[in-house]
Amino acid sequence: MKHQIKLVALALCALGSTGAQAVSFSQNGVTLDISGTVNGFYVNRESTVTAANGTSTKTTNSELSNGLLPGWINFVATTKVDDLDIKAHVSFAPGINNNSQVVGLPIGNNAGGAGIVNPYSQIDTRNLYFQFGNAEWGTLKFGRDIGLFGQEIILSDMTLIGVGGTSNAGIPYNTTFGMIGHGYMYTGFQPQITYTTPNKGGFQASAGIFQPSKFAGDQSKNPGFQVKADYAWAGNVPGKLWVGMTTQDTDCSVGTCAGNKPFRAEGQEIGIKASFGNFDAVAYTFSAKGLGLSTVGAQFLGGSDGNGNRTESQGFFLQGTYKLTGKTKVGINYGENKDKKGNVSAVLDGELKNKSYTLGVYHSLNKFITLVAEYNDEKQTHTADSANTKNRTISLGGIIFF
Repeated sequence: MKHQIKLVALALCALGSTGAQAVSFSQNGVTLDISGTVNGFYVNRESTVTAANGTSTKTTNSELSNGLLPGWINFVATTKVDDLDIKAHVSFAPGINNNSQVVGLPIGNNAGGAGIVNPYSQIDTRNLYFQFGNAEWGTLKFGRDIGLFGQEIILSDMTLIGVGGTSNAGIPYNTTFGMIGHGYMYTGFQPQITYTTPNKGGFQASAGIFQPSKFAGDQSKNPGFQVKADYAWAGNVPGKLWVGMTTQDTDCSVGTCAGNKPFRAEGQEIGIKASFGNFDAVAYTFSAKGLGLSTVGAQFLGGSDGNGNRTESQGFFLQGTYKLTGKTKVGINYGENKDKKGNVSAVLDGELKNKSYTLGVYHSLNKFITLVAEYNDEKQTHTADSANTKNRTISLGGIIFF
């Protein structure tokens, strides 16, 4: 159990939420900690696409890919001056794949004759922030780090150290989706100024302003706002309860959204996790309007039909894991997202739904390496017709934290 807790702590470190290090240097009152993670998986996927007329097409493909986590190297500097705890965090997140014809993914050297050459290194800078504070009045953070809304649930997803769902196993993504889009939306790494309260008896809250996101053809003159509050407890059944929300207004003040109407994007979430001996359970739900297509999983993508009519989204996520004798953990999770109105109505009538479950086995080979085997089954449907897509994915591989 202690090793599994350490793995979660290391995953949190990779996402920029806590401290764990493999190498540490101290000089002139400043400590520099270096840590990281690398993973690789063989992914085999069978996809069946059924058209509205009932005809089906089945394809099978495979890929060598990163999992839900990319590679990650963290440099964290800490010191204490005048009763202030000061921290600076810089990280880089490369992937093992470097060629793709898909927009938004690494291009590399004219991948597949795509006709585009990108000379820049395909490395994602995810953490770039500094913070200061103390246990009496809290902490202020400035820079780029993981978002507040949706943060707890992705850190609780067992596929964080695995693969989960991958709708495009034959495309060299640098990360898969885990259960993103199947139970929750991706929090993302976002520019922010965030305040976190001191921890008082297990209660802690964070609130911040975030980089305004351009969406639905509009821009906003106001920043986004996110808040998260949680209560953690110890005892025979330790656990955590959390709530969160996000909101952002959009307007047409710059004249680039002719015919569009301003609207507000907003989302709310609540989750709980608890441990019963070797068994850990997670339950989560969210709802949103204008926040984006939750079945894609990306916030602010497809939040409106372009005329101010907001996409309505909701979802839930359930997970149970059990630590077997020795170093092996088994688990199952299930998630479901639904979108309707707004952007969905602009493309098709009715409701778009994603649902998925993952069966996973996670074996700690030693204190650094975890071997992973997962089976994922996902299905996308919409009520406009009988068309649907089914994906079944088997993934085998491993991850190292150092």
